[in-house]
Amino acid sequence: MLFATLEHILTHISFSTISIVITIHLITLLIRELLELRDSSEKGMIATFFSITGFLVSRWASSGHFPLSNLYESLIFLSWALYIIHMIPKIQSAKNDLSIITAPSTILTQGFATSGLLTEMHQSTILVPALQSQWLMMHVSMMLLSYATLLCGSLFSAALLIIRFRKHFDIFCEIEYFNVERSALKNTSFPSFPNYYKYQLTERLDYWSYRAISLGFTLLTIGILCGAVWANEAWGSYWNWDPKETWAFITWTIFAIYLHSRTNPNWKGTNSALVASIGFLIIWICYFGINLLGIGLHSYGSFTLPSK
Repeated sequence: MLFATLEHILTHISFSTISIVITIHLITLLIRELLELRDSSEKGMIATFFSITGFLVSRWASSGHFPLSNLYESLIFLSWALYIIHMIPKIQSAKNDLSIITAPSTILTQGFATSGLLTEMHQSTILVPALQSQWLMMHVSMMLLSYATLLCGSLFSAALLIIRFRKHFDIFCEIEYFNVERSALKNTSFPSFPNYYKYQLTERLDYWSYRAISLGFTLLTIGILCGAVWANEAWGSYWNWDPKETWAFITWTIFAIYLHSRTNPNWKGTNSALVASIGFLIIWICYFGINLLGIGLHSYGSFTLPSK
């Protein structure tokens, strides 16, 4: 009862905070001069992160197993992972203009997990026999961490494509130019400040996209290998071409193509970013689409409520 009450409180705190953060982000998008308001949104993100962390710890203590046994818990964990990815550029650089890309991902995932699913799906349940294994924490956590990292990397690539092909982006660059010190750019050889900012931003997006996808691809590989070992213990076969396994393999292949394309100077940049953008859709099909259908050996993570 105590844990249930604590989880209820933490869920409402995180949802209320995230609602305020959404409002602040909308305001700062319209009025970019409100820097103090933007700082308060970052504090709200941190408060939500700690609330979700508290929720996961409480759910773990009350259920006796790592909270990754159903769709609700996996979505909460995914949003928690997205918060971590959101904060990494902030730690390395005080100017985190990439947060405008990562923040909505964390906000939407948390919002959907909290209010988009049926209340009955929020309840902690006893693990089904297939999940009663020490591999649960290793396999599922690696997969969800890889999804979060790959999603962010794909979003960076998608933003890179939008910036390069959208003609009216120069207007945004002119606005950003007035937010930087002119003295820092006096000796630049670029013909115009908006073009220079556009070049800097696209290079930073390409850099972070490559780093995020490289890390996510490594985590995805570890997750698939752990899943293969677990499948052999549970089902007697390392690979069964289950829909979830098939789409995980497709996801792995798409991002392997992306990383390979980065080694070719002719494909680096726009072409590789296009591959990563396709990967964004593939991830959601793998994670969400298969759960929506509720088919295959991984149907315990579907939208359907467990039978009582």
